[in-house]
Amino acid sequence: MSALPFSKISAPLNGLLAAIGLMTVAALTASDIAGRTRLALELLLAGIWIIYCLQLTGTLFIQRTTDLRDRIPVIAVDVLAVLVPLAAFLLDGTRDQSLYCAVWLLKPLRDSTFFRLVGRVLTNEARNLIGVTSVFGIILFSAALVAYIIERDLQPDKFGSIPQAMWWAVVTLSTTGYGDVTPQSFAGRVLAGLVMMCGIGIFALWAGLLATGFYEEVRRQDFVRNWQLVAAVPLFQKLGSAALVEVVRALRPRVVPAGTIICRKGETGDRMFFIVEGRVSVAKPNPVELGAGSFFGEMALISGEPRSATVSAVTEVSLLSLYSVDFQMLSKNSPEIADIIRKTALERRGAVPDPPLEGNDTKSTP
Repeated sequence: MSALPFSKISAPLNGLLAAIGLMTVAALTASDIAGRTRLALELLLAGIWIIYCLQLTGTLFIQRTTDLRDRIPVIAVDVLAVLVPLAAFLLDGTRDQSLYCAVWLLKPLRDSTFFRLVGRVLTNEARNLIGVTSVFGIILFSAALVAYIIERDLQPDKFGSIPQAMWWAVVTLSTTGYGDVTPQSFAGRVLAGLVMMCGIGIFALWAGLLATGFYEEVRRQDFVRNWQLVAAVPLFQKLGSAALVEVVRALRPRVVPAGTIICRKGETGDRMFFIVEGRVSVAKPNPVELGAGSFFGEMALISGEPRSATVSAVTEVSLLSLYSVDFQMLSKNSPEIADIIRKTALERRGAVPDPPLEGNDTKSTP
């Protein structure tokens, strides 16, 4: 049997196998599971482990033709999923061998783009996060030190050393408040209040840094994706970088499933559309199809007239939408693009008998 197909196990199937394995591990911890039932569950774990071995083999085989740096997280997860249970079987002779299969929790994450995003955010914000963490550590130790000095004589069993006081400081600084250790003196309670307020500020800083990091990273990814979409439209390919940046900021990407009506005849139009991929059909007496590189709906921005035809997606269509407000901005910053759009609109209405512009279908559109 070739191991190569096992390297292509999808993330949902990886999740299913991991879930089955973890439920099996949980079942094996029950004291009333014995005999044939236990043997069957252990064989099920062995079967999942064999599948993961084949997946690892396939992953390493594919690695020969791909960039190693991009595959390190996948290979690391696959190696751990195989070696940790194997090491437990060889080195641990207790009944808890199956517990090491809990490492399979990582399997559904091997292909997750979210955790790659988290990694980039942590890398980008590492300096600020380290700074806030340092402040957290300073406040934590200071709170434990002061609590030790204030409460050590009143509660020597709970504040008899700085390490003991540090547990209280952690619970208080995180505002968890288990209540198992509480200061008895007035000064200790004042200290607790100050530590709680500091904790709220520290965790707010952490949350703010992460939220900002996620926002910036997602915006960066969206900008790159939009840049690629805009650059695929022939109308924009001759623009310089500065003008293209303005266009990227103005256009809004949208994917439309096949059969969807994009705009209807007679409705008020507030945007025009550029086709990146796919085809649309314009419902005229003689229906017209427009493909990649074409645009439609421009009359709504130029003359403010209602839509003159219904346009629907023949296939799945990747569109870029340009709203009227953004069209005015584009007209100001890139007048050559606005002139082409206006000229094409007039040609489609028959007002200008010029030949069709290269890269744009000039048949009648709304």
